[in-house]
Amino acid sequence: MKPEATAAISAQRGWFKSSYSSGEGGECVEVAVTAHAVLVRDSKDPARPALAVGRDGWARFVQHVGRC
Repeated sequence: MKPEATAAISAQRGWFKSSYSSGEGGECVEVAVTAHAVLVRDSKDPARPALAVGRDGWARFVQHVGRC
């Protein structure tokens, strides 16, 4: 997905952080779910382009992390 397309989609989505994230800053990512992808961005620099990951790939990633 091109950065311009990601930015357009990003503006329309609600971003959220992990429930494990504190409100004190630090290193955190935010995600937004679209019809075809999960967008991931750095919460400290939300103006930068987001990474678009396929929904199936994201589901496998979350399953793997949950087992760790």
